Amino acid sequence: MSAGHAAYTASELLAVMSARLLGDGQVVFAGVGIPLLAATLAQGLHAPGLTILFEGGVIGAFIEPGKLPPSTNEQRCTRRANMVLSSTDVLLLLQRGYVDVGFMGGAQIDQYGNLNSSFIGDRERPTTRLPGTGGGNDIASLTQMIVAMKHEKRRFVSRVDFVTSPGFLSGEESRREAGLTTGGMYRVITDLAVFGFDEKTRRMKPIALNPGVTREQVQDNTGFKLEFDHDTGVTEPPTDHELMVLRELDPARLYIA
Repeated sequence: MSAGHAAYTASELLAVMSARLLGDGQVVFAGVGIPLLAATLAQGLHAPGLTILFEGGVIGAFIEPGKLPPSTNEQRCTRRANMVLSSTDVLLLLQRGYVDVGFMGGAQIDQYGNLNSSFIGDRERPTTRLPGTGGGNDIASLTQMIVAMKHEKRRFVSRVDFVTSPGFLSGEESRREAGLTTGGMYRVITDLAVFGFDEKTRRMKPIALNPGVTREQVQDNTGFKLEFDHDTGVTEPPTDHELMVLRELDPARLYIA
């Protein structure tokens, strides 16, 4: 992928597009990988007052460039942090309404934004076992969610094999009827497009395509029918400055390769 003379990887695109969604003064619960990188990038670019929470108990993390942790439980996460609590206490902040945004990925996502990170296939005899929920269910149940993931037909399915982290369940008012009265899916960021959710049906819909991507390309890589508005936009590609700051954060290319 390229923008003018600046070339970038799919992971760099995900990180930049995701970072742009985070605002100064927000509190974000970030998972490992692209979410951690994007939240740290946002702090360095336009949101110095962004408070990052990690499941391992860290509140107010400031990750040092070039020293990205391989896990949100790793001690490098604690540098300059405001405090370090137990995982239970951090999750209690979610329940008390102190967290604005949840940010993570998943192995599968469906048309209503439900995420699967548990297993692929039949639950009795799965073909692939995945890491599981961690705090993913809590985060998706109680915050406005941003999801970043590669766009592949096997990942974007009509119905996930297992709902690890709830989106809008079966659409319309089903999330609220299930007792989840706050939060919900806000944006899904992929290497092809940015998606929102219809206000009435709660189905995923493209709101902007990434540069050079066609509607046919997005649909061909999605396992359910997409409804495109006539005015579906085009995202701004990563700038040279955004890419420079991002690469300073991850010089070993742990996440952006």
